[in-house]
Amino acid sequence: MPIYQAPTKDMNYILHDLLQVSIQNVPGYEELDADFTAAVLEEAGKISAEVVAPLNAVGDKEGCRLENGVVITPTGFREAFDAIKEGGWTGLDCDPDYGGQGMPYVMGTAVGEMMSSANQAFAMYQGLTHGAYSAIHAHGSEEQKAKYLPKMISCEWTGTMNLTEPHCGTDLGLMRTKAEPQRDGSYQISGQKIFISAGDHDMADNVIHLVLAKIPGGPEGIKGVSLFIVPKLLVKDDGSLGARNGVSVGALEEKMGIHGNATCVMNYDSATGWLLGEEHKGMRAMFTMMNEARLGVAMQGLAQAEAAYQNALIYAKDRLQGRAVTGAENPDGPADPLIVHPDIRRNLMDQKSFIEGARAFLYWGALQIDRANRGKDDDADGLISLLTPVLKGFLTDKGLECAIQAQQVLGGHGYIEEWGMSQFVRDARITQIYEGANGVQALDLVGRKLGSDSGKHVMAFFEMVKEFCAENADDAAMSPYIDPLKQASKDLQTAGLFFMSEGPKNPNAALSGSYDFMHMMGHVCLGLMWARMAKTSLAALANGTDDPDFHKAKLTTATFYMTRALPAVAMHLARIQSGAAPVMDLPADQF
Repeated sequence: MPIYQAPTKDMNYILHDLLQVSIQNVPGYEELDADFTAAVLEEAGKISAEVVAPLNAVGDKEGCRLENGVVITPTGFREAFDAIKEGGWTGLDCDPDYGGQGMPYVMGTAVGEMMSSANQAFAMYQGLTHGAYSAIHAHGSEEQKAKYLPKMISCEWTGTMNLTEPHCGTDLGLMRTKAEPQRDGSYQISGQKIFISAGDHDMADNVIHLVLAKIPGGPEGIKGVSLFIVPKLLVKDDGSLGARNGVSVGALEEKMGIHGNATCVMNYDSATGWLLGEEHKGMRAMFTMMNEARLGVAMQGLAQAEAAYQNALIYAKDRLQGRAVTGAENPDGPADPLIVHPDIRRNLMDQKSFIEGARAFLYWGALQIDRANRGKDDDADGLISLLTPVLKGFLTDKGLECAIQAQQVLGGHGYIEEWGMSQFVRDARITQIYEGANGVQALDLVGRKLGSDSGKHVMAFFEMVKEFCAENADDAAMSPYIDPLKQASKDLQTAGLFFMSEGPKNPNAALSGSYDFMHMMGHVCLGLMWARMAKTSLAALANGTDDPDFHKAKLTTATFYMTRALPAVAMHLARIQSGAAPVMDLPADQF
């Protein structure tokens, strides 16, 4: 059975050495000293490794089942969920006014990574609830917040988001679910939603569904969509639970992965719901939840890569196979361990350099969210809005790629269910699809985000990279990291200029290159993170560190990324500059 150990050393390095969270000018960050964060991460790592991770294979094998209209979760899930709730982990970064602990989002991100690495399907019950909490917290009335948030923070009640219908996914303007106004101010919700993660289960007393629906007579298309709170069990004025609402599970989806999470077909039969936010402004409220969910999915991509890598590394060091081409490195044994072979090293370094760079990028993104929300920093808000599709799309594409590479290290054993590596691949696969398929993320980046606020935010991103390069231009030790980053950033800007010149006269020229641009930007972001980590570790070595091997490994890995991964930016640029013709010229009937 695969194992998982939380990479707390790297997490603390990113939080304190790289991001220096304790001295950031963000409300609440002054409490994030090294001892405090180390204690939180250590405890979260312990419960992730000892309680949550052992259930990963159990959930994959057993899955969920529907009995008499109730979803039964896999063996051990309920007890583990109780342990998570009792430890206060569900409310780590939630509002103290409603029972949360009030820690910054960056801490919730780090703990969330551990939980998802340990058991992605299990962690989703809590993760979806957090998203629903955020939507109600941002857009709900005082009465709604008082009624729902305390129980959702504690996960006594869990939450969902209901968007997709059988006939429409991304194009939500086509939805048919209706919301009929009632005299008492409530609405009667009727329709069917599909692919609803954590739609029902036996681990909480109630499920609070956030449902997109159309009020009759409203505007056509997406402008006529509203968002409603629809509880599984009605909640009385005193907070106690009442009658069952007109909400039921029609079926459980049989899926490729995340078997331990109940992915439900939800039927709404004149269910009672209450408007969240304003009429016909449902997408505004839902996007609070969706944007958080997209960052959560980016985290899942990283988390599955980390878990798969840990197990591949153990195997590569233990499995004896062949001899090193330069001479035996295990002369007393019948063969050398796999890790002596260059191609295995190449495989593992691909994974390691992505994982550590992605973790820095993700936590840096969480810092921007805290700056925006806690510090009311509009520039940080614009920057993370720009980079959300990059985080979601790039980290999940590469996360799956890493899981496959980790599986490859085990050879035939990686393909056998007994070893558990295929679960990482199957679980990672969904991250490219839900919360907006990655092709849609790329279209959002190129079609909307680049031009947002007249290009203010993308220009700020380029300036941030430029300033870092200029600040370190005269440092010879930084040259191996600055020079490749500078060239990659120039290539990214060249691609942006191509879109500006070609897009207006031939939109397909821009959209045909949108996926490549998303990956270009992802590589530049990780290149920037690796350059910053190189500077951090060079300084640690120069100043005298208690762990020189750790920092030397950072520098070696940074060099690998700059020389082996970052050159992909030039390839993506060449593809973008080929324009629309190679993509669009073949007639549809010739495919």
